[in-house]
Amino acid sequence: MKASKQNIPTYGLQSFSHPQYADRQFHVELFDAKRHFKVSYPHRHDFFEVLFLTKGSGLHVIDTREYTIEPPCVFFMSPGQAHKIELSGDIEGYIFIFAPEFYLFDKNNQNRLLEFPFFFTIHQDNPPLELTRASDGKFLEQLFLKAIAELAKDKSHIGLLRSVLDTILHYTSMLYPSQEQEPKFGKGHLLVKRFYQLVEDNYQKNIGVNQYADLLAVTPHHLTQTLKQLTGRTSNEVIRSKQILEVKRLLVHSALSATQIADRLNFADQSYFTRFFRKATGLTPLQFREHMRNRVL
Repeated sequence: MKASKQNIPTYGLQSFSHPQYADRQFHVELFDAKRHFKVSYPHRHDFFEVLFLTKGSGLHVIDTREYTIEPPCVFFMSPGQAHKIELSGDIEGYIFIFAPEFYLFDKNNQNRLLEFPFFFTIHQDNPPLELTRASDGKFLEQLFLKAIAELAKDKSHIGLLRSVLDTILHYTSMLYPSQEQEPKFGKGHLLVKRFYQLVEDNYQKNIGVNQYADLLAVTPHHLTQTLKQLTGRTSNEVIRSKQILEVKRLLVHSALSATQIADRLNFADQSYFTRFFRKATGLTPLQFREHMRNRVL
């Protein structure tokens, strides 16, 4: 199905779970061409997703990046990302979707998801994990099958399912290629990831560094210095990067006009919005839309 030309819909877990599982905070199952839900593409999620593909082919567009599906591979999706996917009829694999509440059950450690390199990445490249060793694929398959079997029981053990997901995330994190833009673990890395998450949650408000620093209970100088040390970028650069990414998402995945996009992202001045986008990309919003339609869509 095609998405509304005026909007990119956002779906919750219930849209991808069978009715009898509608009240759960997670779902895990086999993934194949028969798996179909009444959702439109492109769309966003308000949950996390781990998609492990073992057979088949296709194309996965995440935000404005196009990835060829070459199994065995693992795709990771964070809340807010816009994507569309085209799959061959012989596609096979497994999918684990979950709300943050399912994984962050320990109230004393609410930053666990932020520690993974493939979630809440502020840069525009979110490539799949390509599995080059058969043993890695076999181990992951066993984990997914264990979770599916446990879920099929009359009284499944939620703690065990959470532990299986935890193992999947940590194992794939160990294999995931490092990104130069991503902070390394060490002093301040959680501050950086929390900032990334806040930017994802608040980008439409078009707020500045001072407001983000207040939300994080740090000074603007400390926030910027930590970011600069761990990522090589300033707070303003990260905020602008997210704004540009969202403009690109809307230009590629909707028919909203440049004026409508500027209004949605709280740019008070249309001329400034166009200059802002052109300075970052070298193209006007309309030129970028045309370029991407010719290239990707």
